[in-house]
Amino acid sequence: MTEVISEFRTDLLQVRGFGTTVDMGQAAADDVADALRSALDTQDTVRMVFAAAPSQDTMLAALAAAPGIDWSRVIALHMDEYVGLDSAAPQRFGAYLREHLFDRVRPGRVELISTVNDPVAEAGRYASMLGDIDLVCLGIGENGHIAFNDPPLADFADPELVRVVALDERSRIQQVNDGCFAQLADVPTHAITLTIPALMSGKRLFCVVPGRRKAAAVEQALHGPITPACPASVLREHPSCTLYLDAESAP
Repeated sequence: MTEVISEFRTDLLQVRGFGTTVDMGQAAADDVADALRSALDTQDTVRMVFAAAPSQDTMLAALAAAPGIDWSRVIALHMDEYVGLDSAAPQRFGAYLREHLFDRVRPGRVELISTVNDPVAEAGRYASMLGDIDLVCLGIGENGHIAFNDPPLADFADPELVRVVALDERSRIQQVNDGCFAQLADVPTHAITLTIPALMSGKRLFCVVPGRRKAAAVEQALHGPITPACPASVLREHPSCTLYLDAESAP
């Protein structure tokens, strides 16, 4: 049984704090699993979007072990992918999700962003496949981004659902900090990402954010203005979003 250390609401955003990263991940996974089971009780299929990052490790491990989920009726998507990275590179977000979740639970359909196609054409193709998103499992970047919607250019009213973006240097440095790349020069400079309106269209959002390197971004997201200067601040406007923190990321 995980113990909630703190729980409060900021605008519409529900915030839950836990003493450890493992407890945080387990609690988030329990909530995601409950929401998924409930959706499958009333729908033929459920469309889910997943973030791919070390911050999601404990949640995805617990979700993969959750009982009573008919994954064969889940359509699994992800929220971003690098441009220009070799299709066999282990740093690809699709590869991360296959290892940490998809190959373990075998969703009925997995739709990955291609690294082979022309990026602009691929963004359009992926946008056409999103459909009505039921559940989104996301995180917050060190610079306050969600997916690869970096400050200050993140657009809360973006007319596109998926687009090609140039990565902010701080986003690229985070990939080195996370141990995904050895040095900044190895990190791709562009990515394909779901936009903020696409993420916010999800019926339920579950945002998992551990670690002290995320604490400043969490503080801004919760207590600063709702602004593209901290894209994650827009989560306070979603009608059904929960933010999960551990002792190091909590303000």
